[in-house]
Amino acid sequence: MKNTLYAFLFLFFLIISVTINGQTRKFGLGVIIGEPTGVSAKLWTSNTNALAFGVGWSVEGYRINGFDSDYDNVTRTHIHADYLWHSFYAISPNGQFPLYYGIGGRINTGPQYSGTFAVRGIIGIEWLPRNTPLDIFIEVVPSLQLVSSTGIGIDAGIGARFFF
Repeated sequence: MKNTLYAFLFLFFLIISVTINGQTRKFGLGVIIGEPTGVSAKLWTSNTNALAFGVGWSVEGYRINGFDSDYDNVTRTHIHADYLWHSFYAISPNGQFPLYYGIGGRINTGPQYSGTFAVRGIIGIEWLPRNTPLDIFIEVVPSLQLVSSTGIGIDAGIGARFFF
């Protein structure tokens, strides 16, 4: 738990330090519900690219193919960071519903997880309501577990962020 708190604080101060010099409305903070459920953050780095971060918790155990049933019903902490590309006109001509995709990494901690690491592939869609500092998103995230054992799993979530 102590390591999770340090990782979250590091991530928070990293985001704040980057956004101090950034343009307005480039940093969003909100929630994600699903696997995991927790805090979601997004930092736009250009007109089409962004960094996304998350810290969440799960009580459902592990859904990685190949893991033992001993992992069932054990709370875990989930920390991820992703690099995203956005296609604004793939679905709607006004750019209000961009598709996004990307790659990232995830660390899980908690009893019986011993710092597992996975590579994530992200695909999702956002709704960017006009004249509001919000985004609402839904995403599916296949992952390839590399440490402490190997396997394939899928996370998914729906969330919203407010942009400062």
